[in-house]
Amino acid sequence: MSKTMKALLLKHHGDISDLAVVNDHPAPAATPGHVVIRVRASSFNYHDVFTVKGMPGIKVPLPVIIGLDMAGEITEVGEGVEGWKIGDRVLVNPLNPGKGLMGEMLDGGMAEYCAVSAGQLIKMPPDVSFVDAASLPVAYGTAHRMLVTHNTVKKGDKVLVLGASGGVGTGCVMLAKQMGAEVIACAGSEDKVARLKELGADHVVNYRETDFSKWAIQQYGKPERRGYAGGVDVVVNFTGGDTWVPSLRCVKRGGIILVCGATAGHDPKEDLRYIWSFELKIIGSNSFYHENLSALMDMIQAGTLKPVVDKVLPLEEAAEGLRMIRDREVMGKIVVTP
Repeated sequence: MSKTMKALLLKHHGDISDLAVVNDHPAPAATPGHVVIRVRASSFNYHDVFTVKGMPGIKVPLPVIIGLDMAGEITEVGEGVEGWKIGDRVLVNPLNPGKGLMGEMLDGGMAEYCAVSAGQLIKMPPDVSFVDAASLPVAYGTAHRMLVTHNTVKKGDKVLVLGASGGVGTGCVMLAKQMGAEVIACAGSEDKVARLKELGADHVVNYRETDFSKWAIQQYGKPERRGYAGGVDVVVNFTGGDTWVPSLRCVKRGGIILVCGATAGHDPKEDLRYIWSFELKIIGSNSFYHENLSALMDMIQAGTLKPVVDKVLPLEEAAEGLRMIRDREVMGKIVVTP
């Protein structure tokens, strides 16, 4: 008789309220080149909101267990797997090079067990918790690649972070501060801006009450076309939509706009005059790699990084956690312990 497990299942695209926890989903078995892990923690990302709703041009094989990020212990080892054994604590890189993302094209982490290709496994240092590790891949891995791998932030830079209260945003705030930048964190409530100040942001802006672009110009001066005074050095913009043109307006000549997503719209109004007049650099950053995740876990192990976790929820409350992310009620990450 095959084993069953609890899982958060997406049966059809629609609203988050349609997600269901089932108690009798078939548990995976270890196939060649794969292991099975007992999922100890899995975290949500805004990407999961899009997966549930359905994205144009992306055909998700339904039903599917959602959840991109996960960490756990190996319980089964498939044929041909070397270097891993039962009991090993592992973080999973959610990108399967041949098939796509876990939690989208393959079953993800919102379940008691998950089958994972051995090539996606990263060994966890002894003092890194499952909750902290599961917070990392999509959010902190993206932030690390965008700021560190691409070498886009240097000591003394003025770095303005939009959407600073989410997973990627809090990662950018903390990493930029560690790199010696002056950080301006933008969020949509007084509670969030207060918590961002506690995280180490030098300045906080409630974008619902204050135009972030005008604030930056008032604080640092209007960017000059002939010289290099005025404006901020870097804007981190993974929102897009109505924030795009205001971002262009407050970046100094020769400055950088970093893009790794578009949660508020991927087809914003554009004004190319700013890009050539101020010699702006628009730098895209996509995904993350093992080295980003290993570096982040080493930082946690060393005590120099602590992922921001808003809530740790049981699987039965996972859908409510994803609703909180959709409605922007979250500071940092929502982690589920199946």
